[in-house]
Amino acid sequence: MFDVNRYAVIAESIVDAGRFLYRRGWSPATSSNYSARIDHEHVAITVSGRHKGQLGAGDVMVVDLEGRPVQSDCRASAETLLHTALYQVFPNVGAVLHTHSVNATVLSRLVPAGELLTFEGYELQKAFDGVETHESAVTVPVFENTQNIETLAGETREWFMKHPEQPGYLIRGHGLYTWGKTMSDCLRHVEAFEFLFECELATMRVRP
Repeated sequence: MFDVNRYAVIAESIVDAGRFLYRRGWSPATSSNYSARIDHEHVAITVSGRHKGQLGAGDVMVVDLEGRPVQSDCRASAETLLHTALYQVFPNVGAVLHTHSVNATVLSRLVPAGELLTFEGYELQKAFDGVETHESAVTVPVFENTQNIETLAGETREWFMKHPEQPGYLIRGHGLYTWGKTMSDCLRHVEAFEFLFECELATMRVRP
């Protein structure tokens, strides 16, 4: 059983995140999904098909770490296992956000298969937990898009068990996944990624 009071607070943080991300144009219409950890066995996550700028408390449900609904007849996001995989790999992660911005989607299509997206020399790299200088490199894997979410969840779980220092990943032609210890941390990571994505695309446009 999960703490209902804690669930209510977490659900409100997810609703607030949805409104913010929708206003920024990073989660249009019913795209995207968000979650936050309730305890070591339960996660609150957005219900499938909900408009992210119009979320209410009833649009957030509870699942266990296997992605199974808990005390709910609602259908969780189709990508629930991508969230729970991260909670399994990172016990200190408290929130996961998946967004569908134009910049993330376009840039994910430009990275050659098998290569990492790498950010170097940007001051804003320090927005990510554990990054203390612009002289370091932040790398982001790009996973191929697939409707087989169970397989993709396994791929991401295996990758991040071997590369725990990375703060997020892209799905080609799809969007961004990032996480943090708190919802505030996670939102900061989304903003930092979006700035870096925009800088990279702008550089590509002006580079001879």
